[in-house]
This record gives sequence, structure tokens and C-alpha cells, in this order.
Amino acid sequence: MSSNNNVVIKSFKHNGHIHRIWYENWPVPESALHPLHAKERFRVYINHGTRIRESDGKEWVSRVPGVTFFLPGQWFNIVALLESTGVRYYCNIASPFTYYDNTVTYIDYDLDAIKLPDGAIHIVDEEEYRTHRALYQYPSLVESKVKEGMEGLLRRMKQGDAPFQDEEALRYYELWKTRNDP
Repeated sequence: MSSNNNVVIKSFKHNGHIHRIWYENWPVPESALHPLHAKERFRVYINHGTRIRESDGKEWVSRVPGVTFFLPGQWFNIVALLESTGVRYYCNIASPFTYYDNTVTYIDYDLDAIKLPDGAIHIVDEEEYRTHRALYQYPSLVESKVKEGMEGLLRRMKQGDAPFQDEEALRYYELWKTRNDP
């Protein structure tokens, strides 16, 4: 289960500027993916204690383990944050991801949905979306994809569809912790 192929995750804004970079993310091998995740061709990455750079150049280190799920063709991505109080899902409305040369990239479209450990769901950053929609002049196609992305994401959250199963996020994290064991 050893893998030293860390992946960089870069999010951009619609104007092409960097939004945020996560420098060290361990890819879960395809052979270790849950069958539903494999069927939908998820890409899953784990990080904990990784260096993160913000758009203004400030850097910090993540303190909470994160399991990030990218679903091909979907206008969202999902980060399961493994907190002491339970798993909190932080979901970004974003363009479908691309992968090239050990780097995942996507455009962040500001809107986020959060699913708390108690099941409560909150949509956040609506004002930021409206501001950037005007500033960057999002085309109508982007606006419709953002709306479809949020609808699909909320449907998955409410139905408990993959990847909203805490036990799988925790299993992936356990794999990450033992990745260098013989």
C-alpha cells in the first residue's frame, strides 16, 4: 500500500487566478476504492498536516484530516473533514476537475454546501457567488452548470449517496495512516 506519488490540488477562480493550493495529497489506489466509488470513477485523495497556500500568498498547515472526492464530470467536489465531533462534509461548487502531471485542478465557483455530523445542511457564500458572477461575468452556461451542480450535490447529501458515508471516509484515512507499512 506504499505510495509516494503525492498529488497537488489547485483551485482557481473564473479569471484564472489561483484561489488555493494543497501541496500534499495522497491518492487512494483504485484497487482500494469502495465498489460504488470505483463504479463512478471517483478520484479520492487524503491529506493531513499538508501545507496550503491562499491566493494572497499566505500559507498554513491543515490540522484536520481531509478526504477529498472528485467525481468525473460533476460540478462539485467534496471534502470529508474528520473532526473530533464527527465527519463534516465541506462541498465546493466547482468546474469538473482535470488531472495532469500529478496535479488536480478546478475552478471554484464560490458557493459551498456543508453537511454537519448531525445531518444538517447549510448553503454558504451566496453573496460571494453573486459578487464574482458580476465581476467575472459568468456566462449563462456556467450559471446553469453551477445551479445543476448544487442541485445534484444536495440530492446526494439528502439521500446519503456516495460519498456521504462516514465509514468510507474513515476507512480511507486509515489506509493513509498505514500507507508506508510493510
